[in-house]
Amino acid sequence: MTKLTFPFKVDIDFATGHVTAPAKVLTRRLSDLQGLFMDSAAYEQMLSRENPVLYDVYEIQVPEEAGHLASCTTVIYPGKVGKEYFFTKGHFHTIEETAEIYTCLRGEGYLLMMTRDGRSRAIKMTPGVSAYIPPYWAHRTLNCGGEPFVFYGVWPADAGHDYAAILDKGFKQRVMEVDGKPAVTE
Repeated sequence: MTKLTFPFKVDIDFATGHVTAPAKVLTRRLSDLQGLFMDSAAYEQMLSRENPVLYDVYEIQVPEEAGHLASCTTVIYPGKVGKEYFFTKGHFHTIEETAEIYTCLRGEGYLLMMTRDGRSRAIKMTPGVSAYIPPYWAHRTLNCGGEPFVFYGVWPADAGHDYAAILDKGFKQRVMEVDGKPAVTE
């Protein structure tokens, strides 16, 4: 039998994405996404000058077991590597038959999704848009605006994260700046 977890609350600042304790903060810098950006020369050039923070995740701590719901806010900062907007690593769930929900709180971005057999979808995220990520779909988010892109995510706490598949095969869709605007490409 699992230990009883007591109800609790956290405060979420919609403007910054910051979450009061108990939150674990994960910071991803440019160097943490090696091999993921399309323009490797632009990546290496940027990394030789700086190692900016691309995104922060404020994970609300719950037991990582069946029956619990994990949640977090993610803040993706504005910027590009070459013409490609800053994005998260992206992942499948280790338990692939689990879903997730993302709700945009601030800024603008995209939610990119793909299946292992090559299907893909892109959803434009603006404040108030809530997107459902079905089981078996990998997902990645990106900021295509000029301010931080903040969203809130909820998923089964035991779902796990499989980043290796993305590192190995890449992501089918990309969002690049074309003529000063974001464009989804494959």
